[in-house]
Order: sequence, then structure tokens, then C-alpha cells
Amino acid sequence: MLREALKLVAVVLKEGETPFALAGSYGLWALGGPEPDHDVDFMVAEEDAVRARDLLAARDLVVVQPPEDWLFKVFIDEAMVDVIFRVDGEPITRSRFDDAEVREVESVRMPVLPATVLMADKLGAMEEHACDLTAILPVARAVREQVDWDEVARRTADNPYAEACLLLLRRLDIATPVQEANASVSPSPARG
Repeated sequence: MLREALKLVAVVLKEGETPFALAGSYGLWALGGPEPDHDVDFMVAEEDAVRARDLLAARDLVVVQPPEDWLFKVFIDEAMVDVIFRVDGEPITRSRFDDAEVREVESVRMPVLPATVLMADKLGAMEEHACDLTAILPVARAVREQVDWDEVARRTADNPYAEACLLLLRRLDIATPVQEANASVSPSPARG
């Protein structure tokens, strides 16, 4: 059911020519991570949030504004899709999607945020009441070669939970800093 909801929301946003990107755990799934079972996350620019909401509501989808002021929710049967337009209190801008790669996800071509951005968002969201490493470890392991872990560390430097998670990921040889990864590659012998 989540996959169908993912496809439907993506198609509506595409048809409405609203810039967006697949984010969150389903974004990581599209890049090779394990499939989540809770919800689907899309991001839109804050300036496009009302348009996106109206497009989805015009398709007779159930659109709900929760108390949080950084997203709205779309319900398709029992599946929930979060449409996020602010991260860490900051408005999302269209430039956030500049590095998104268009991929085929369940037969629908859509922009997917890069693994580095998705992992930085995932670790950056960790806090006292949301620091479940059992959800992060398999995802990080699955997409580890696609992530610039130094960049993730920079983006999450002010979050002690992310810092602790990165330490564990490094100790498990999942999050290899770029310098170490480059050092472990031996140079090719010169041909002459």
C-alpha cells in the first residue's frame, strides 16, 4: 500500500509541475536501502507547499494539516505520505532538489535526493526521543558507498546524537571518512 501511495503522490506532483523529491526512508530505499513500513516522505519547497496540497486534494486524496507547521499529510487508504516543506525550522527551497537524481521508482520516474543528503537528514533528526539505531544501521550499511560521510558529519555537527551515531558507524566500518577511503585504495603501478 505504501508503494502505491508513493507512486500516486509522485504522479500528481509531476503532472502538476510542482518541484519535489523523494526523501526519507523511501528515498534511501530507492537507493538500495531496506524498505520502510511506516510512511513515505516527499519534500517540496515551502513556496510550493500550498500548490502541492491543493493538487493532491483536487484528486480527492485525504490531506490533513497536523499540529506541526513543517509538513502536511496525505492519506491513501491506510498509507500515510508526509509532504515536508521545512527542515530544522528552515524553509525548503527549490535549490534543495538541484542534486536530486531522477530514478525509476516502482515504474515512475521521479527525483530522489542523494544518499548523503538523506543520511544527513536522518541523523540530523535524531534527538532524545528519537534515536533508534536499529533503524539507521541497516540503511547506512546498504547505502554506505553512496554517502560522503565527511559531509554528513559537517551537516550534523551540532547534533550530539548524530555525532554518537557517526562514531558507531565509523567503528563498524560503515561510515568511512573520505580520507581513509582514499588511503585504502592503492595506486595503480605506472605503465611504461
